[in-house]
Amino acid sequence: MPHALIVDDEPDFAESLKGLIETEGFTVEIAGTLAEARTLLAAAPASLLIADLRLPDGSGLELLRDVEADTACDIVMVSGEATVDSAVQALRHGALDYLTKPIDRPRLKSVLTNVRRARELKEEIGSLRQELRKLGRCGPLIGASSAMQTVYDLIAKVAPTEASVFVTGESGTGKELVAETIHLASRRRKQPFLPINCGALPPSLIESELFGHEKGSFTGASGLRRGYFETASEGTLFLDEITEMPIELQVKLLRVLESGTIQRVGGTESIRAQPRIVAATNRSPEAAVKDGKLREDLYYRLNVFPIELPPLRERDDDVVLLAECFLADLNATEKTAKRFDANHRARLLGRLWPGNVRELRNEVQRAFILAEDFVEIPGAAQPALPASVSGDATQSFRVGTSLAEIERQVILATLEECGGDKRKAASILGISLKTLYNRLNVYVGVERTTSA
Repeated sequence: MPHALIVDDEPDFAESLKGLIETEGFTVEIAGTLAEARTLLAAAPASLLIADLRLPDGSGLELLRDVEADTACDIVMVSGEATVDSAVQALRHGALDYLTKPIDRPRLKSVLTNVRRARELKEEIGSLRQELRKLGRCGPLIGASSAMQTVYDLIAKVAPTEASVFVTGESGTGKELVAETIHLASRRRKQPFLPINCGALPPSLIESELFGHEKGSFTGASGLRRGYFETASEGTLFLDEITEMPIELQVKLLRVLESGTIQRVGGTESIRAQPRIVAATNRSPEAAVKDGKLREDLYYRLNVFPIELPPLRERDDDVVLLAECFLADLNATEKTAKRFDANHRARLLGRLWPGNVRELRNEVQRAFILAEDFVEIPGAAQPALPASVSGDATQSFRVGTSLAEIERQVILATLEECGGDKRKAASILGISLKTLYNRLNVYVGVERTTSA
């Protein structure tokens, strides 16, 4: 049930208003001062705040700033001495409406109905987002595995804040997509999201790219140029491969992050610039600090909220979901109706994908171009057997045996041949150890169900 807070120092008016709001399906509390209102809001966040413009300890407009960050709370200002200026000021600061005393009851009922419907819509959208997450969608990210659900949880926690985020993970795991998802779920989502690869720019240009330059500051600087920090001041700046940034520039970056101001190359004016920072690297940041590639003080400044992306080989069946999504996108772009062949699942799961999601996407696109009707992903190359495994054992199957049953028998036979050594069996089969454990858990579950 939605909750409303009335802030008014006229008890009779407040009680009358309370009765009307309760009939519209709200729970209601009353506060007579700003201080009391803040206490009640801290104890029980409201869906609707109705505040008088003039209160004994200040203006109701002050509450607009108090709840500004709480997008779930709508605010209506009321006054017995309404003026055009006060109405404009209230609406400019984010008030949903401005009502005069005595209250126009039909108009207030309309406001209450809209607030209730908006709340129900937000809850429905939240529920749909949860369902999309279970199906493997979180913004531009794709993946339904438990490893990715953990990443989604971290994104949901940090996105509404202003904290700097440090994303780590192997090349091709989707670090830029994580940064973009954080931006899209933040209060800055309507402002620019600017990615910059610190390892792709020449050292002589990266300072100008980040902080901008003044006209004539160096050869070729024919005009003033605003850098990434200035352009994304109200948005999010993604610093990819931060360990590739020159050490001398890392000193300047740290100073900018601490002061919230920049100076363009060749300039003397301090310019306010406070983009939200998401940094990323595909190497161990601790090792980079030890090797002198990343300043320790900058690392601690950026690593307020770390997120580690799992490699594709540790994401269970996400490889199949991703491949099918990539194929669907290609079909939509090229206006075709190509499909994977019948054995694609086994081949996708049988490869380790050292290049992660980027390698998978490129492989699907290559196979798509080559295909007429059925897209065929190449399987993994057969690894050489370790010396401790003879490779003489054979397995035969009756024609018509399902692929799932063949897979089961091969996995169990290989495990037996390896004397129960799961790591060795996974290496021979060309799958990750985690995938092997997942398969064995399925087989145990099937056996229990059959025996029951």
